[in-house]
Amino acid sequence: MENPAWYTQYTPYQPEIAQGRLESLVNFQTMVASLTGMHIANASLLDEATAAAEAMVMAFSAANQKRKTFLVDHAVSPQTISVLQTRAAGFGIDLRIGDIASFSEDASLLSSSTVCGCLIQYPDVNGSIRDFELLTKQMHSSGAIVSVATDLLALTVLKPPGEWGADIVFGNSARFGVPSGYGGPHAAFFAVSEKLKRKMPGRLIGRSKDAEGNIAYRLALQTREQHIRREKATSNICTSQALLANMAAMYAVYHGSQGLQAIAGKVHAYTRILSSAVQSMGYTVENKDGFFDTLSIQMENSETVHAAAARANINFRRIDDETVGVTLDESVSPFDLLDVINVFAAAMDIKPLEASSMAEIDPETGGQGIPSSLKRTSAMLHHPVFNTHHSETEMLRYIHHLQAKDLSLVHAMIPLGSCTMKLNSTSSMIPVTMNGFSNVHPFAPLEQVQGYSTALKELEKDLCIITGFPACSLQPNSGAAGEYAGLSVIRAYHRSRGNENRDICLIPVSAHGTNPASAVMAGFKVVAIKSLPDGSLDLVDLREKAQKHKDNLAACMITYPSTFGVFEEGVTEACKIVHENGGQVYIDGANLNAQVGLTNPATCGGDVCHLNLHKTFAIPHGGGGPGMGPICVAEHLAPFLPTHPVIPTGGSDAIQAVSAAPYGSASILLISWAYIKMLGGDGLSHSSSVALLSANYIASRLKGHYTLKYKNTRGLVAHELLIDLAEFDKSAGLKVMDFAKRLQDYGFHPPTCSWPIPTAMLIEPTESETLEELDRFCEAMIQIREEVQEVVEGKQPKDDNVLKNAPHPIRLLTEEWNRPYSRQKAVYPLNWLHQRKFWPSTSRIDDAYGDLNLNCECPTVEELAEHAV
Repeated sequence: MENPAWYTQYTPYQPEIAQGRLESLVNFQTMVASLTGMHIANASLLDEATAAAEAMVMAFSAANQKRKTFLVDHAVSPQTISVLQTRAAGFGIDLRIGDIASFSEDASLLSSSTVCGCLIQYPDVNGSIRDFELLTKQMHSSGAIVSVATDLLALTVLKPPGEWGADIVFGNSARFGVPSGYGGPHAAFFAVSEKLKRKMPGRLIGRSKDAEGNIAYRLALQTREQHIRREKATSNICTSQALLANMAAMYAVYHGSQGLQAIAGKVHAYTRILSSAVQSMGYTVENKDGFFDTLSIQMENSETVHAAAARANINFRRIDDETVGVTLDESVSPFDLLDVINVFAAAMDIKPLEASSMAEIDPETGGQGIPSSLKRTSAMLHHPVFNTHHSETEMLRYIHHLQAKDLSLVHAMIPLGSCTMKLNSTSSMIPVTMNGFSNVHPFAPLEQVQGYSTALKELEKDLCIITGFPACSLQPNSGAAGEYAGLSVIRAYHRSRGNENRDICLIPVSAHGTNPASAVMAGFKVVAIKSLPDGSLDLVDLREKAQKHKDNLAACMITYPSTFGVFEEGVTEACKIVHENGGQVYIDGANLNAQVGLTNPATCGGDVCHLNLHKTFAIPHGGGGPGMGPICVAEHLAPFLPTHPVIPTGGSDAIQAVSAAPYGSASILLISWAYIKMLGGDGLSHSSSVALLSANYIASRLKGHYTLKYKNTRGLVAHELLIDLAEFDKSAGLKVMDFAKRLQDYGFHPPTCSWPIPTAMLIEPTESETLEELDRFCEAMIQIREEVQEVVEGKQPKDDNVLKNAPHPIRLLTEEWNRPYSRQKAVYPLNWLHQRKFWPSTSRIDDAYGDLNLNCECPTVEELAEHAV
């Protein structure tokens, strides 16, 4: 969390320089699959509630979207149900919430061929543990998919859902060493059965092999991703929670199976003691016949207990007027437990228990806890990595061993277009891990979070000033989630006016990659808008299609500047056209780093925008998350901003929640709050200007060496530039990825490859890089162009040259060298690399092999021995 070698990385699209975090994410996947008893797990999702929504849509899609009923048990967490309601509306899913046992006994319902799936929680929101094996069989017999929300620590002692037939298992991994942070960020986990593995949303890390046949990791099944599938996608996931998944994985690596079960045993033992103690006082434990760490305790008046708890500075969950919820975790000490017990004693006017009397409490009298039929008997976490690093020294070395394999901002610039890999200043990172911020529960009473409330209100105000809009929601916890939230607000606005028919969303081909998928999720039909040869929006095509669909037009999504690296000179005209035909304009904020202080989405004519705080406002990317995607809206859309079932937020006519926590991943909002406060208005404007200057400087230096695909009428680009490499495929047989892999030999992370057009690189330097670093990058690109010329002129073979064989890891220097170029040329093509060289840890990785032979778990002892790892 505090190490820039881990938090400044990007999503590992270039696996040869990302083997460290890829290995750690495989550890996470293996941990999840092992604990849940499922076939395969992904590398994290945004939070538990959005994971539930993904599970629901998976069930819907598995039934070819013909079965539209999804059943949800009433004992599922309220924030999860709220997010499900929002997502179901976009897909037209009939969400039914009630007693799952009653649903399962309704023969007419299950035999109607309308139910696509169900969701249960194990243990449930009130702490009860129930046996769902029969229910699962009943659902399967009707053709429905069973999804289960669960808890990883509980699964170290509970029978895993995979063993009783679950199809999808998900939850929150936060209790594996991740602070609560007033709601996040936390890594959700998501695991599925064999039959669903190729339909699973989110990042999936798989094993493959490199050019020498060594084990190597990579992102698997990338053709599932939303920027490729566009409007055919049913998920818009872009950012996940890689940094938090790595933290949770390291927690499991350090503790291993025995350590985790010891922690779970302590938590459960304390909960049994609490159950015995309160029952001896006359309270009723509602779930005494089945619990792990949570009790639902009944009394005549719950306010008496809450009042006593407040005097002891303790918060309990408010279930209803007669029931209090108490959950314990590993941080609870014997003295904490004594304090909790004495709260219940005080509420009954019973003499407080002395510490010396704690040993007299018999946990056996508190209920059986975990039913014998639901106790875990299967082994878990048997892979070597979970049984090796159990001292702090070994753990430290393992973490450093992995981070040394990854190129991050501590090594060089990461010029990924449309990603804005800028400095994440240490000063703005400090608040995230301060105890006063990191250890706050997301549902803490508002009077206890005045510091957070002040900072978040100030951030909302600042973002409104920056965007020109009057209202803001901080709830969406990724850029894609912001898109979805903004479009859902537009949908709610139209429906409030009786315009349910408005379901057409116009999206230019130059728009950000997640836009089409977000539109589909919000219940819209996508109509593409062309771009002109110079990269600008085709206003004639826009006008024609807006008029054609004027009776059903809901929205138009415009990325400004566009992903082609140019400011849309006709953006205000485009907004006017959409408004004239009854639509709302969504300005995608992915490229806001080119706007701040110079213009804003409201000035452009938009109605709503989202902001990628992990781009423009300096939240680190964390190797693939976390991120935040707040939305700002015009006055007429403000009433529809999302609310939350536990801590109300949003407008007077709010849509349901889009994230599990009321303010999304609240703790990292402090980074953007600090960034804005430290820079101020002048500093923010200057940052935008320097970002524009840097991109145009690179465009100028590369002129004559590469073809600049798009520029404006004055020959300038925005904050990023698109260079087209198509000519080299024809003349030298070299493709975009050959350039990318060769750039790794120069110690740089490649720019965005093959997007937004397949033959190009999208380069974004940001304002954070010095002139010296920009020159190093340009020198590398120019030198690579000279290497390309050797292939063009026949001096190097088309199929065996320094680009085709790139990258060149250090181990190649010790092996027999039979290549048509020297070792010096391969690894030290420029002199400054002798002083500053980052080595890729593998040679080029075989993508096709990894997808055809999908393996997403840690290697076995035998496999490690075979490859001498």
